[in-house]
Amino acid sequence: MTRSRATAIGFVAVLLWALLALFTVGSVPVPPLQLTAMSFAIGGAIGIIWTIVGGGAHRLRGISWKIYAFGTVGLFGYHFFYFSALRLAPPAQAGLIAYLWPLLIVLMSGLLPGERLRAGHLAGGALGFAGAALIILGDGQSFGGDAWTGYALALACAFFWSGYSVISRRLGHAPTETVAIFCLATAVLSALAHFAMEQTVMPTTALGWASVVALGLGPVGLAFYVWDIGVKQGDIQLLGVASYAAPLLSTLALILAGLAAPTPKLLLAAALITGGAVLAARASTRPQKVTRSSDA
Repeated sequence: MTRSRATAIGFVAVLLWALLALFTVGSVPVPPLQLTAMSFAIGGAIGIIWTIVGGGAHRLRGISWKIYAFGTVGLFGYHFFYFSALRLAPPAQAGLIAYLWPLLIVLMSGLLPGERLRAGHLAGGALGFAGAALIILGDGQSFGGDAWTGYALALACAFFWSGYSVISRRLGHAPTETVAIFCLATAVLSALAHFAMEQTVMPTTALGWASVVALGLGPVGLAFYVWDIGVKQGDIQLLGVASYAAPLLSTLALILAGLAAPTPKLLLAAALITGGAVLAARASTRPQKVTRSSDA
């Protein structure tokens, strides 16, 4: 698989995550940890079926338990901290802090072997973050209040997912089939946390059930498999910057569904995110200079 194709496959995850908010709204009144358990159970089951049908079950043999522990902690930790942050802090501010993960991926990826952090990556990440901030903080709220615990959890959330994505690059030998095990283990941990912290509430309408299933198939299912391919074999820096498209596309999906209205800030955010992606793409495609020593 070529680097550009793997990057394109990884970007499918960003497109799927853009539907996360829409499907989450449709799944009301299911509480967050219960929703995480249900959707990850679906995503994990689909992955197991794909692994068996595709003849990839043998790839799961001999995988260290440390790999499974790493993936489970990454998926569960991100969602646990994310939902907890939104409970303890204003959603807009907590969401903005949590969405530091694309920028962290861009910065942290420069430490990986064979990767080089260019000025275009930094500029693109900054523009993309500004666009995401316009969308998430579109109501003009400012930081403050007594929700610093929630803010800290949101920051932990950002580090969890960026760390998971970057370290996954170092675990390129681990097959994508292992993600199915990550999902199932995350479903179990989420279920345990749900029973300890929440009251069970099942979907009450056909739309609610459809939304839960859609989450498990897409944003909390297929997305993690294609993201695994992207971060391991694609351009992780370009993927990090391109991930800023998620809040933009998510807002567009809500607008098309009649759950949000277009605003001038959305157009400006689109320009910033698009400009950031273009800068990062140019930095990724620019050939490295090779210095030649002159013959004496």
